[in-house]
Order: sequence, then structure tokens, then C-alpha cells
Amino acid sequence: MSEKNLTLRLLNNSFAVCRLKPEESVPSWIDTRNFYSITKTKEELSIVCTQESVPSDIQCEGNWRTLQIVGPLDFSLIGILSSVSTVLAQQSISIFAISTYDTDYILIKDQDVTKAVEALSRDGYRIISE
Repeated sequence: MSEKNLTLRLLNNSFAVCRLKPEESVPSWIDTRNFYSITKTKEELSIVCTQESVPSDIQCEGNWRTLQIVGPLDFSLIGILSSVSTVLAQQSISIFAISTYDTDYILIKDQDVTKAVEALSRDGYRIISE
């Protein structure tokens, strides 16, 4: 599969990237019906979830949209995330990437979504909406 034959799905919701203290438990306010990601390190508990579910007192960066690389992707494939992020970097679009067992998710600030979709489409990627 060539990366130029890849399909990316634009998810409907707005997302937030939240930072909690490393000793905190995974909170119950996460909307588990939609895409979410939890990463725990020695320094932090990082949560990506729908923006509307985040309480106002939580440290977070909001207004992210998410492009899912439609998978599953084989572990032997090389450079997929690099290729997509290069197209976006050439347009001065910042990303926040999350990888799972099956695929990659690329978060893009809401104000950059149209520009990102246009750039990726011009570069041969197929973009579909959820």
C-alpha cells in the first residue's frame, strides 16, 4: 500500500488535550463513546478526549480536530506518519500525533483543518468525513 493511496477520516468532534498530575486516576468525565486516548508517564497523565466532556477546571488545550488514517496499518509500513506530517509542515500546520496498534491519529487545530484537508488532497490522500 502506497501512502498516497491512504484514506484519512476527519472525525466530527472537537477534541482537547488535557494534562493531569501523574498520581491522578483516570477521570470518569471522559466521553468513552468517542475517540479518546490516555497516556501515563512519570511526569503526567495526558488525556485526549472530546472537548465538551472536559470540566472547566482542567488544564487543557482545546479546539483540535482529528484525522484518522484508515487502517489497520501493517507494522512493516514505513514513513506513513512522516509523509502526512511533512505535507502539513510544508503548510506551517502544527500537529499532535497519536499512534495505536492499528493506525495513527493526527490532531490539527480547528482553524487549520480546511487548509490541511486541501493540502493532503492535493498531495494524493483521500479525505472522508465521519
